[in-house]
Formats: sequence, structure tokens, C-alpha cells
Amino acid sequence: MSTQRVHAFLDERDLAPRLIETDADTSTVETAAAALGVQPAQIAKTLALRAGDRTLLVVACGDARIDNAKFRGQFGAKPRMLSAPEVEALTGQPVGGVSPFGHLDALEVHLDESLRAFDVVYPAGGSRNSAVRLTPSELADLTGAGWVDVTRAREDRPQS
Repeated sequence: MSTQRVHAFLDERDLAPRLIETDADTSTVETAAAALGVQPAQIAKTLALRAGDRTLLVVACGDARIDNAKFRGQFGAKPRMLSAPEVEALTGQPVGGVSPFGHLDALEVHLDESLRAFDVVYPAGGSRNSAVRLTPSELADLTGAGWVDVTRAREDRPQS
């Protein structure tokens, strides 16, 4: 059902062919990268977070980790990950398949600067076996999201 919302969202914008559905699991960065034949960092993971009273989605490259100080500086509060039931209730999509679009209701979405390192990124397509092939600019246009810098610098990230 949630993949259908993502498909409809993309279809309205003539981008439905960008939705990739596989028989393979794409619910983690590693499995998605293997299924799609790309670098783990190219997987655009969508994190559902709470910052004080705000609930928001941050989309970052697959190997990025939230930097608490940067996040606090940007959003005024320490990040707190939402639970799986909270994420599904908020987005209508399962953890491991949360797309930056195609949600039940409009959500506050932000794109992390880490995504700009790639020509193409792959956010989830609303299920645990789907992804969407997009440029970072297309992702920004589709989500209407602004760019933020809330992850650790690349040299500070664990190597995958």
C-alpha cells in the first residue's frame, strides 16, 4: 500500500519509471546497496526524528551518522529517533522502507548535505524492497526540502 502512494506521487510527476521494486530486501543500507549494485553511501536513508516538539524526516547518505551538536544547532534540540510504530503511524511506511515522499500527511523533510557527494542517490520507495533512482537535485525538488548539515564530516564517519 505504501509503495502505491510513492508510485502515485512519482506518476503525477512523470517519474514512476524511477521506482525500482526488487525481490531482494532493501530494508538496510547494506542490503539495499547490494540489491541495487551501488555504494552503501548512495542509499539515501530517511531518518524519522523528534527535535523537542517537532517531528521531522532527515534524509542522509547511507554511511552518514547524525552529529548531535550540529543537529542541536540546526533544530534547537537533541535528536531522538522515533520508534518503529511511531514511524509507521507518521508516514504510513514501514521502517526500512520510509521514503522522503508519499506519506499519509505532509511532513517536514530536510536533506543532509552528505547527499550532494553523489550524482545519483536511492531513497526507499515506501516498502522494504523498493527504491527510487534520483539525483540530489531531483530529490530536493520532489520533497521541497531544504539542505541542512547535521551529519558527521566524511572523515569522521566509520568506514564501510
